[in-house]
Amino acid sequence: MAPVSRQPITHARPLFERRRELEALDTAFSELRAPAHGVGPSRGGLLAFTGPGGLGKTALLSAARTRAVGHGFTVLSGRGGEAEQDLAFRLVRQLVQPSLAAMDETELRKFLGSWYPIVAPALGLEAADNGLPDPTGVRDGLDWVMTRLTLKKAPVVLLLDDLHWVDLESLGWLTSFAPRVADLPLLIISAYRPAELPPEAAGFGSLIEDHGPRPYSLAPLSTGAVARIVREEVGEQAEDEFCAECWSATGGSPFETVEIALGLAERNLKGTREDLPAMRDLAAAVKGPGLLDRLNRLGTSTVRFTHAAAVLGSPFSPAIAAALAAVGSEAAAEAVEKLRAARIVAEGDAPGGSLDFAHPIIARTIYRSIPAHFRSGYHNAAAVAVRAAGFGPGAAARHLMEVPCEGKPEAVESLREAAHEYLRAGAPEAARRLLSRALQEPPLPEQRAALLHQLACATFLIEPTATVTHLREALAEPGLDPELRASIVYRLTQALAHTGRMAEAATVAEEEAKTCHPRIRLRMQGDHFVWSMFRTDERDSSARSRRLTKLAERLPGRGPEERWILGLRAWDSLLRGEPRRSVLRYAEDALRGGMSWTDENRGFEVPVSVALTFMHCDQPRRAEELFTRGMAECEAKGWRGSHLALGQTLFGYIRYRRGNLIEAEHWVRQGLRTAERVEGAVPAQWFAVGILIQTLLARGRPLAARRLADEHEQYGRIVPNAVIYPDPRTVYAELLLAEGRHAEAAELLGEVGAWLEGRDWRNPSWCPWRLDLSAALARTAPDRAVRVARDAVAHARDFGAASVIGQALRTEAEVTGGRAALELYAEAVERLEQSPSAYELARALVGHGAALSRYGRLQDAADRLYQGLEVAVHCGAEALAGRAREELSTAGLRPLPLRYAQTDTLTGHERRAAELAAQGRPVSMVAKELHLTEQGVRQLLSAVYRKLGTDPAGLVDALEALPRA
Repeated sequence: MAPVSRQPITHARPLFERRRELEALDTAFSELRAPAHGVGPSRGGLLAFTGPGGLGKTALLSAARTRAVGHGFTVLSGRGGEAEQDLAFRLVRQLVQPSLAAMDETELRKFLGSWYPIVAPALGLEAADNGLPDPTGVRDGLDWVMTRLTLKKAPVVLLLDDLHWVDLESLGWLTSFAPRVADLPLLIISAYRPAELPPEAAGFGSLIEDHGPRPYSLAPLSTGAVARIVREEVGEQAEDEFCAECWSATGGSPFETVEIALGLAERNLKGTREDLPAMRDLAAAVKGPGLLDRLNRLGTSTVRFTHAAAVLGSPFSPAIAAALAAVGSEAAAEAVEKLRAARIVAEGDAPGGSLDFAHPIIARTIYRSIPAHFRSGYHNAAAVAVRAAGFGPGAAARHLMEVPCEGKPEAVESLREAAHEYLRAGAPEAARRLLSRALQEPPLPEQRAALLHQLACATFLIEPTATVTHLREALAEPGLDPELRASIVYRLTQALAHTGRMAEAATVAEEEAKTCHPRIRLRMQGDHFVWSMFRTDERDSSARSRRLTKLAERLPGRGPEERWILGLRAWDSLLRGEPRRSVLRYAEDALRGGMSWTDENRGFEVPVSVALTFMHCDQPRRAEELFTRGMAECEAKGWRGSHLALGQTLFGYIRYRRGNLIEAEHWVRQGLRTAERVEGAVPAQWFAVGILIQTLLARGRPLAARRLADEHEQYGRIVPNAVIYPDPRTVYAELLLAEGRHAEAAELLGEVGAWLEGRDWRNPSWCPWRLDLSAALARTAPDRAVRVARDAVAHARDFGAASVIGQALRTEAEVTGGRAALELYAEAVERLEQSPSAYELARALVGHGAALSRYGRLQDAADRLYQGLEVAVHCGAEALAGRAREELSTAGLRPLPLRYAQTDTLTGHERRAAELAAQGRPVSMVAKELHLTEQGVRQLLSAVYRKLGTDPAGLVDALEALPRA
């Protein structure tokens, strides 16, 4: 475990004119204290004290510590440092490491659980390389650690001093975590200088006002308070005029007042008019030139020791400071005694007998007084010394950042090593600072490309446009290793795609495939196909599909490159509406040997597409299994940003397609929340918004869908430069249809159809634009509506999935009307009963029942409407269930109680029917064995397909996946 720094020891002293602040502390502690007799909850909160340096913020936090300990609270503390702001997660480590250090290895790993490999680098713990997590994943892990620690040691008080100097990574975590205090026995007390607070702290400042009282701004002491402090040291005989001059000299600063008072007492002065010159000398010596004069009088060895300490930062090791200053142990011990006596340094509280400067003002003044050339020399030596002392590459790199560029390979290597640790810790901005400095050193020519590639990895999540620049520079370097070049090209195509330059991404991969090493060529071809497929402006989609088909036909799927090509072929054939058996064959071939969602050199677009292929082919159970494994893989890797958001959203979409609308809404909203936490995760947000609109419409909540669309006002108007799923224009048209704005919907759908036809993407399962257009035209152009619906049915039959055939037939029935619709509805129900699509089945059943009722076939209508009502209720389709009840009422029928509870568990009859069907028994034989009608068996099997998430073709595999009865 890396060394931890803590608060310096401060000696208790009465706090004058801080009654308001102390009462605020007592109130907060009273609310935090576990209630007597179990009455009322323990309440956490946020409390902040602000003011310029020297007004006593640290003294207030010291008083808070004393009071908290007196209440029996656990106190965790940390402090920002002016010289340590670039040390990522320094404050987090100060807060957490003391508690973790008390655990042995077994206890520690049990405490952190599955989060260990994700948060260990950020906490300074030893851990195997788990790849590069995203910052969101690390913050989530730190949230979990602090929450667990709070519950284990409750109630807990966090003391955060000098927040204006806290590293940005800790500040980002603190801002995201702070709202949780409302639900935890945790009080966060911070102190900072408002004028020096970085812009990144604005969010935390807002949280303080939202979750607690406004920050308490400390005022300078009055003349009376200064007089009391002076008289406590020199005696009551101190004259009023003298005390008033002390106030003028200090401006009411508690720090300066105390220093003057102690100096007066050491000189045995009485506070008379004659003592004023000495008092002014003491005031000048507290800071600025006077402090430096006082330091110089302590001797050359002491000055060098102090300079070395100022370079090392607070707290510092006396042994390392002595080594840097080139003074012996005796001279160092003497220097420490002199500095203590002069109140320049004090005892620290970190392990190993550390020391600290008595006040940050002193440290800053001394550091800035060191001549620049000496200061850089100290930093250069400090980088070596702290690394040798076991403080890690980050501590050494902090010093190298202050050294002039000299072209030293060892400096470049040290900076790169520290940057890699920061990337592992989810701190890409800190890594970027170090790598940019390493580039300026500069590196050896043969190292430049690898360094640029590493820098590009650091900037990818925070500034992808800079990533493009770095990678193009790297590609221009001569003599690149083929594997490194392939990695550079892949990352470049990703960065181009993420910045909306999809065509460039496809071109880069295509050109590289022509000239690259033979063993890399297939990978480049795969990247070219990926980015070409996701382009919206691809000119010859058919030609690309033919090339992909030709390539895939000769690949057995032996390695990941071949499997990625086969996965792309599966998705492309799905979009084009090729027979589902062929689509499934390619998908199964792609999965042999596995497809990782977290391969940093391949991306997760293809594995996700392969998983969705099973959903469209009426095997959503397989899709859910793949998504569950993929999301778990992302979470284990610490990828809890846009990857997880997309996984959650599309998992919700699978549930939507299965008809479990309540769960679908839950998952999609979770995906949207995850996406909104991630800067730049716009595509994931669009996915979530579109699927949530569809889900709300299916549930019969068009007003909620409209509110969501208005909250994301660009959604209905965007024409993306990359394929967004589902197509936002189609989804928005469905919303317009629900609002009765048919003409607008038809115009929008016409645009979508023209675009998709130009790409030969004709599968209505992927984009049902024809079905929606048919509905939009039904009132104004009924003949055209029927033609469009029939085209959709034809394409659905070509594809062959029962769910989309049934959906298309139901649409054709709705726009056809009359007696002809009865047969269409009947076939739609028959098809959908052999699919896992519960919501579409409910729509067909209710539609069929309503049509039968209009032609007087009440008994048949009742059967359909009862079934439709039951399925609609289980789906959570409230409006559809309401329509079924109205149709029953209109026909003079009364809704019956639901026959079975909502569950995915098979009944005994259902399981037996499924097992017989899986053996290839025809419906008539199953009916005979179970003593049921054939219609009863079909209904049993329909429930089986919906519950298991499969069609008849996947029934055997689905049953094998079930636990034995």
